[in-house]
Amino acid sequence: MRTRIQHFRRISAIAALLFCSLALPGQAPSATPQPQTSRAKSDDAAELVKQGQKLNSEGQTDEAMALYERALQLDPNLFQAHLAMGAALDLQGKYAEARQHLAKAIDIASADDKVRALRVMAVSYAFECNPDKAAEYERQAFDLQYNANKYAEAAGTADELARIYLECGDVDNGFQWYQTGHLTALRKPDLTPAEKDLWEFRWEAALARIRVRQHRDEEARKHLAAAKALIDKGTNPDQARFYPYLAGYVAGYEGDYKAAIAELQKADQHDPFVLGMLAQAYEKSGDKKQAVEYYQKVLAINSHSPTNAFARPKAKKRLAALAAAAGTP
Repeated sequence: MRTRIQHFRRISAIAALLFCSLALPGQAPSATPQPQTSRAKSDDAAELVKQGQKLNSEGQTDEAMALYERALQLDPNLFQAHLAMGAALDLQGKYAEARQHLAKAIDIASADDKVRALRVMAVSYAFECNPDKAAEYERQAFDLQYNANKYAEAAGTADELARIYLECGDVDNGFQWYQTGHLTALRKPDLTPAEKDLWEFRWEAALARIRVRQHRDEEARKHLAAAKALIDKGTNPDQARFYPYLAGYVAGYEGDYKAAIAELQKADQHDPFVLGMLAQAYEKSGDKKQAVEYYQKVLAINSHSPTNAFARPKAKKRLAALAAAAGTP
């Protein structure tokens, strides 16, 4: 009898333990983190970043950064928040601080986001015209894309680095990376005739800018004509909008500022690099008032891009110089 009672008690104890180990619906042991709460914070943080990016695009950088800071308080490891904060700090010229956030973004980036984070860091160095440091990150991005057989994307990264070198005055490395981009693009399997024309146009456009920077104006004009002929084929009609910028670029470096202004006025007036070139052409032609107006237009653009990296610091510097020359504060 005693044996039966002991056996019964053991079974009851086991059943009790099993019952206690089962969580009721909606309940969890107090020591276990609640993933719903964590996800909610991350979602709230991501929403703050979106709001901040909208404010930043409207020129309200300080307000945007306040939202990024709140997002990071909610989720210190939010990739988008570190990337956005780094970009905003670059626009304010706080490059060392910006790179702390961008380095964190690279560290925590998913495989899908790694290339983007690396290229944003490269652009950060473009703001200071430090192409060799930019190259450290662009090369990593290029290798990731190339090794994944993403040849068109890798070519775009190579061209981005080439442009950083070119606009920072290193024409030889600019040529080498434009050539790398061109050859990489042509490795794409089943390249269509339109795609081939696109990459030939980009190569001719690069050569036109490179040759005029080398004071080889006649060659520059030949490459400019070749680029125009590729556009006129009609296989890539969306590229036609870039020709006025290209023609204005060549004219500007040839010293024909009147022609440069005429061409650049037909180019994208939302591109800070185009606006910066217009400002320089007006300034060199003696129209300081128009130069100031266009430099100010550059500073009204808050994009974190190679074009703004080239245009924004120069616009700040030239506005300060023009103000000093005019005796204004």
